[in-house]
Parts: sequence; C-alpha cells; structure tokens
Amino acid sequence: MTETTDRIIALGDVEKRYGAVRALNGVDFAVAPGECVGLVGHNGAGKSTLMHVLAGITIPDAGTISADGAAEGGYSVQRAHALGVRCVFQELSLCPNLTVAENTRVSHFALSGLGWARRAGELIRGMLDRIFPGHGIEPGDVVGDLSIGRRQMVEVARAFTLTDAPLRLVILDEPTSSLDAHAAGQLLGFVRRSVDEGVSCILISHLLDEVLSTSDRIVVMRDGKVVASDAAVRFDRARLVETMGGSGRAPVERAAAERTQGPEMVRARPSVQADGTELVARQGEVIGLAGLAGHGQTRLLLEIFEAAGARSPLVTVAAPAALVPGDRQADGIFPLWSIADNICVRSLARLRRGLFVSAEREAELARFWQQRIGIRTPDLGNNILSLSGGNQQKALFARALGSDARIILMDDPMRGVDVGTKLEVYDLIAEEARRGRTFLWYTTETEELDNCDRTYVFRNGRIVAALDRSELTEQRVIQSSFDDAPA
Repeated sequence: MTETTDRIIALGDVEKRYGAVRALNGVDFAVAPGECVGLVGHNGAGKSTLMHVLAGITIPDAGTISADGAAEGGYSVQRAHALGVRCVFQELSLCPNLTVAENTRVSHFALSGLGWARRAGELIRGMLDRIFPGHGIEPGDVVGDLSIGRRQMVEVARAFTLTDAPLRLVILDEPTSSLDAHAAGQLLGFVRRSVDEGVSCILISHLLDEVLSTSDRIVVMRDGKVVASDAAVRFDRARLVETMGGSGRAPVERAAAERTQGPEMVRARPSVQADGTELVARQGEVIGLAGLAGHGQTRLLLEIFEAAGARSPLVTVAAPAALVPGDRQADGIFPLWSIADNICVRSLARLRRGLFVSAEREAELARFWQQRIGIRTPDLGNNILSLSGGNQQKALFARALGSDARIILMDDPMRGVDVGTKLEVYDLIAEEARRGRTFLWYTTETEELDNCDRTYVFRNGRIVAALDRSELTEQRVIQSSFDDAPA
C-alpha cells in the first residue's frame, strides 16, 4: 500500500448499520493514484455500501474519511465529485424519461447556455465511441427506450466524461452485468488503458476472471469486513473463492442422459425468422439463448411468457410460465412490499384459505424458499429494498420456483449474483429440471451455457445457430453472433 499522503481517498474503521444489519464493521480501505482495485465478496458482504460511502451518498455511523492525506469533515456527494470521484451504480441511476444527452447534462453543470444539448451529445457520443465502438446509441435516444445493456453503456460512458470537474477515481459496481462478452471486453480493455493513463478504478464484479485479469490489487470482503487485501498476481480463482468463504468447487457436470426427454413444452419462432427455424423446449430441458445483447433473446422470452396466457400464431406454450427478469428494479421487485410479499405474489391463488390469503401459508412458503435459496435477511417482513442486489435477485428466483409454473423463463438473471450463489442456483436449476420443469435461459455469460442441454444463438432478432451440448464452444457462439450463419 502506498503512503497515506499518496492516496486519493482512504477510509478508516468505517461502520454502518441498517437496523439490526451491520453492513460495514470497522472497514479500512484506500485507493492510490493509477491503480485498479478489484473488490469481491458474496452478496451482502458490504461492497455496495462501502462504495456509497466513498461516493458520498451514505454517511457512515463511525470512522474517518480522508482525501490526499487530509481528514474530510462533512464528506458529501458534492465533495466527492469535486475530488474527482465518479460512480457507476449496480442499480442504474439514469433518468429514464430523459435523453442520453440530457442525462449527461445531469452530471455536468458546466454544460449550460446556448448549445448545451449539442455539446452534451458530442461529449457522450465521443466517450461511447472510445469505450464501445459500434454501440448504436444516439444522444437523442430516450434512455427508457434503450435495452438494459445499452443503458449500462451510457452510465459507464457518462462516468468517464470530463468537463470542468477532475476525473481521478471511477467506481464500477458490476459494470458488465448487463453487457455481452464482446461489450464487456471492450469496457475492461478501456479500464486498463485509463489506469495506465493515471485514472484509478474500483472494479466490483462477481465474474472473478474479470477481477483477476483487470485489477492491480484485490480486496475481499465478508460480513461487512475486509478479510484480505493483496496484489492481484497473488490470487487465483480458487484462493478468491476460499477467501470469500466459498468451497471453490466447479459447477457439477450434468449429462443429458440423467433426464428422460419429455413432451414438448414450448415451440416458438421469432417474428422476423424467414426460414421457419423454431426454438423447441421439452419437459425437463434447460435451453440456452445466446448471442450479443439486444438481438431478440429477451423479446422472444417475453412473447413466450405472454403466450402462456393467450393464443399466439408464432408461439405454443403447454403449461404455466414464470419469468425471472434481469432488470429487477424495472421489471421484478415491488419496491414498497416486504420480502415475503415479493416472494409469494405469484402464488396467491394457492395460498388462500377460503376467500382470503392465509398469512401462515404465505410465511411458510417464504421461509422455505429463503432457506432453500439462501436469502440473507434477519426478517422476511423487511422491505425488499433492505436486501442487497444479489439477494433481491434470489427473491425473484424464489417467486418463480415457488409458484406452480412448469416453464421458467430467465432473462440474464445472474446480474450481480456472487459466484457461490451462482453454483447453488445452477444445482437448483438442474434439480428442478430433473423433476420435470423446463428452463429457457438467456445469459450474457458464455460459461453459463455449459449448464444447458441445447443453445440457440440469436443475431438481428433471428435464430442463426442451434448447438447441442457436444457442439457448444465459446468460439462457435461468438462466430455465430457475428457471422450471418445459417441455422
């Protein structure tokens, strides 16, 4: 670690409580100029809370904050911005009703006077071109009309734009969680170039390979504490997982022969598919949807979900379906409800006792799935927003799997979920598939496709390849994503 006076910002013995939950428990953390610090830990370890303190959003209950070796009094968002601290949040903070250029203006008060919209548009377009060549985003696009992946690109690009305020430290909280492998590679390459030019970064990611390949130093948190801090070259994947408190085991290999092929549950054809190619999913199968983000995977999942309750000329669905969305804030959680209510809302019909929903049955269902999927909370009656992002996602899994749905549609659902939980969910999916449930799983993480029996690759809204497990390689997926290959 560098000397105290050579730190952009340093936290000493910081504590933060939310009711009975101690989110930060005596944390020491510092960032030096021109370094990339990887920050890892399971969901609820305190990573996002720590970053909110650094960004000035959260006031700690105890501890010290210093910048450039001098103690800070009354540290705030404005002070952090003046020091050159920017943050890309796990839960995106863009205003959906504003354009891309207008959202850029929100972060840069210097963009004022006549012609500010043009200057803001040029600023954000230039940074998008640097980070994500070929992004396809226009400054006049309304953010709410963009896919979640493109929204994430805008938020990242906005954090790196520069006007009158300095740029010294960029906090990236799960910045690739909604990006496909190609865009994620573009971003991580840009991060390394920025660090080489003297900008510091904090990279929070549950994709451990990203952290290992991009960081100079890695800090591991567990239960609100820093439990390890060392040069990145001293870590490998196994040590990281072990330090985080996991087993370090790999996903269990599942042979297709473990399950008997059942009847057809879903048959669907994208509306722009001219050659008649269809997606087919049978009972007990786990079907992957792959390809670059925004190429029709989510659209087809939504069409299948809608067809489960209505007739469709392009989609046939043989059983009730449930959707696990990737954009949990916009499409998943009910933010004013409790954790238990969010879990049980899909199952209200079978929780009734007479004319009313039974509170006892609701509590029993919520407790069962809390234990089975490992939702970390002292009280299921707490508001859903009291959970970390990853634990909110677990609640959405619990909602779908606790329902009567025989078809589970998953729209890149592992956003912000730690590696240990991912392995548990993979096993849970395999178990539920053996029991006869059918899964359709869109993922931007290529390695997750290893859990699928068959994978359909999408390009420009069409299915361009159907790969059995024996044919599946990252190279085949990438090639199909960029080449207009026949199905």
